[in-house]
Amino acid sequence: MTFVVNGERSDCTPPDSTSSGNKGRAKHGNPETKQDGGATKAGSPEQSNARGKLRKKKKKQKTKKSCPGEASENGLEDIDRILERIEDSSGFSHPGPPPLSSRKHVLYVEHRHLNPDTELKRYFGARAVLGEQRPRQRQRVYPKCTWLTAPKSTWPRYSKPGLSMRLLESKKGLSSFAFEHNEEYQQAQHKFLVAVESMEPNNIVVLLQTSPYHVDSLLQLSDACRFQEDQEMARDLIERALYSMECAFHPLFSLTSGTCRLDYRRPENRSFYLALYKQMSFLEKRGCPRTALEYCKLILSLEPDEDPLCMLLLIDHLALRARNYEYLIRLFQEWEAHRNLSQLPNFAFSVPLAYFLLSQQTDLPEQELSSARQQASLLIQQALTMFPGVLMPLLEYCSVRPDATVSNHRFFGPDAEISQPPALGQLVSLYLGRSHFLWKEPAIMSWLEENVREVLQAVDAGDPAVEACENRRKVLYQRAPRNIHRHVILSEIKEAVAALPSDVTTQSVMGFDPLPPLDTIYSYVRPERMSPVSHGNTIALFFRSLLPNYTTEGERLEAGVAGGPNRDQGLDRLMLAVRDMMANFHFNDLEL
Repeated sequence: MTFVVNGERSDCTPPDSTSSGNKGRAKHGNPETKQDGGATKAGSPEQSNARGKLRKKKKKQKTKKSCPGEASENGLEDIDRILERIEDSSGFSHPGPPPLSSRKHVLYVEHRHLNPDTELKRYFGARAVLGEQRPRQRQRVYPKCTWLTAPKSTWPRYSKPGLSMRLLESKKGLSSFAFEHNEEYQQAQHKFLVAVESMEPNNIVVLLQTSPYHVDSLLQLSDACRFQEDQEMARDLIERALYSMECAFHPLFSLTSGTCRLDYRRPENRSFYLALYKQMSFLEKRGCPRTALEYCKLILSLEPDEDPLCMLLLIDHLALRARNYEYLIRLFQEWEAHRNLSQLPNFAFSVPLAYFLLSQQTDLPEQELSSARQQASLLIQQALTMFPGVLMPLLEYCSVRPDATVSNHRFFGPDAEISQPPALGQLVSLYLGRSHFLWKEPAIMSWLEENVREVLQAVDAGDPAVEACENRRKVLYQRAPRNIHRHVILSEIKEAVAALPSDVTTQSVMGFDPLPPLDTIYSYVRPERMSPVSHGNTIALFFRSLLPNYTTEGERLEAGVAGGPNRDQGLDRLMLAVRDMMANFHFNDLEL
């Protein structure tokens, strides 16, 4: 068995060390020219003029040798260093409470890590990543510089779509903001909802032709492109949505401070959450876990107490993939007291794994390595005692056959997985479906085996901690909250989606707003659309229940799509659906 995480190395040195060496040699060469100049003072004026001409020729040759592409590459590398020095020295420039210590806030976001090119340059070098992009000059002028995404020349010309942001309140060092829609944007939003109800993606395409930066339309069409395996177009639409929303930012809204809040109960704010989440997912699939981790921190910082997208179920996975073990350990240490992170299976297993991987590094002192190994063993034993139903599915994912003493033991046997509450089963399925490949390394498996034996000895000895953990499992995991269900739907992990309760799977879930909060705060109401169906047409209601995109002739006239081939195609689809239903219908299935 081998353990490979995209072949990533987080300790790669930047590829511009040679350029800095050239700069150093150039600086060392200056004193020699000064000495030559001093020696020529005693010579003839003809010799001094000749040497002056030679110097000018050498300067011209040096400028010819350095191509503009390399100069721009070194320039962008210098910009990254300047940003890093500014962030390290002054923190964030936006208003907010000063840090209590020299260490940055645990949710502090760094601008340079929001750009995936920064991470890709560490892996492959700046020339390989941006070699052909830098010499080009953009023909289209965009209104502002943005951090989340770079505007592309292939996008439609940007004009304000009617989206803005206002400051609601500032107290105790926190600033609450909210996106707002003007009347024009509200009209586009109403048209979008009608297009979604039609179940026809082409209607959203028509809407984007008139409103090319309508955020919800971009998000919904991105999902349609992703389902059709057009990943490039799907990612491009998400980036355009992020650009549209970033152009609407309030001047005081900061991406990096960790003190700006967006209430998820407001529908206008949810689009920003979902656009960030989808962009984060694309970045992880692209092989940029460090950049995806920064997006995850950004989403969590917008509403850390409520955590509407439940990013705490994902941040540990991204930290491990990015090999940022220190950050995961620090987050656990600072938040365990008030958030009980150890009660989440993902944190219970990821934190000891981070300690163990940290103990495998050779560049740390021996004392730190030994301490990390001891802490890893202690925490993994606590995790196995609290969540015994994780072990056997994890070994099955990793294609490892357990020892008979383990598989036949009552504590880790089949009853451990069957007896756990349904809410806990959802969390376990989510964690294993997402992070099981992180455990496939042979060294990790041997370390896990050692601690499994220690836990079995404690169980056989009648350790009271075992019974205490069993009682806590029965009490704590009665039902998962709505934000966990929302996270499972967005994750699209089959094992976790299959474990969702029936009351969630039976209700309609919209991609642009999955499982909206029950206490939604509406700033404007969608006007009621009168149609013949709403007047009690029973036959139309019956056909509408069979096909959501069925519309009557009156509705087609109202929408401006009456008659023609669309009408015939709709009737053909309706008749095929009715024939299929009647062919599969059996009177014996009726309960009288």
